[in-house]
Amino acid sequence: MSSNVDLIQLTEQTKKLTAMVVEDEVVANDLLSSTFKNFFADVTSAYNGAEALRMYEKVNPDIIFIDIIMPEIDGIELARRIRAINPSQIIIVISASNDIQKISESIEVGVNSFIQKPIDTKKILEMLQNITSLVAKRKKIETKTFSISLPLDVYELVDENAKAESISKNAVIIRALRSFYNE
Repeated sequence: MSSNVDLIQLTEQTKKLTAMVVEDEVVANDLLSSTFKNFFADVTSAYNGAEALRMYEKVNPDIIFIDIIMPEIDGIELARRIRAINPSQIIIVISASNDIQKISESIEVGVNSFIQKPIDTKKILEMLQNITSLVAKRKKIETKTFSISLPLDVYELVDENAKAESISKNAVIIRALRSFYNE
């Protein structure tokens, strides 16, 4: 992040998203949650994998931040179960663990990113930038096109209005639909 303008633009994007923090250490959970509340519209906290799984479908966060080493259900198993529920869920592992086995398992599960603790501001901003890029790409992919069949007389009316106003037929149809649904 090179300037405040970048940070402002980034925050405008992340404020459209919700997050869940899953971290068993209370101080670390509170710190991550309070930091992320500056960036996300809503942040939910869970203190273990079982609790997170119970909350997940109710909260349906855009992004979930998971610690690896936790009681009951560890972060890797939690990521695996969340992937089964929602294969496109954005999952970020944040962990102090440098256990290569755990890191490679999290990659196999398909987490979107892995961040080593302690986390610095630069890492957080870089990760948030990557998340907003990923969300933007997904939204482009999810954009749908549609076609509409009109009776010939309605089509001719749309065509005449479009020519008279020098606008596209789509613009005339969209305006008519907006007018219809706003009443």
